Amino acid sequence: MSARESSLDTVQRELTAFARRARAAAARMHPELSLVAYTILAHLEEQQGCRATDLAAYYLLDKSTVSRQVASLEQLGFIERRVDEADHRVQVLHLAPGGIEILTAARARRQESIQVRLAAWDPEDLERFARYLVRYNADAAVHP
Repeated sequence: MSARESSLDTVQRELTAFARRARAAAARMHPELSLVAYTILAHLEEQQGCRATDLAAYYLLDKSTVSRQVASLEQLGFIERRVDEADHRVQVLHLAPGGIEILTAARARRQESIQVRLAAWDPEDLERFARYLVRYNADAAVHP
C-alpha cells in the first residue's frame, strides 16, 4: 500500500469514527433533538429560511424524508412556515422561537464539549485543524 493509500485509509477510518461519536454525542447532549433535526435547524438559521425542496437538494435527501422531518419539527414548535413575499404560492420554513431556543442550547452544549476535547491542543494545531475541516467540507460540497 502506498503512503497516499495508507493516508486515505486512515482518513476514511477516522471520519467514520468521528461520525459515530458525533451521533452518539448529539444523542447524549440533546436527546430531544436528533442530529438530523439539529442540522436542519442550523441550516434554516444560516440561510434565514428556505423551502423544504431546498433542504432536500442541500442534504441530497428524498423529498418525503425531508417532509417527515419538517412535519415533526413543525409539530414540536421548532419551525414555522411563512408565505414567500416574492412568490405567494411558496412557503418558506423559518425557525420558530422554540427552534431558536433549542438550537441555541444545543449549540452551547456542543461548543462546551468541543472546548473540553481540544483544551490541550496548541493554538497552531487547533487553527490548522479548523482550516483542514473547512477545506475538506468545501471540497465535499463540490464533490458529493
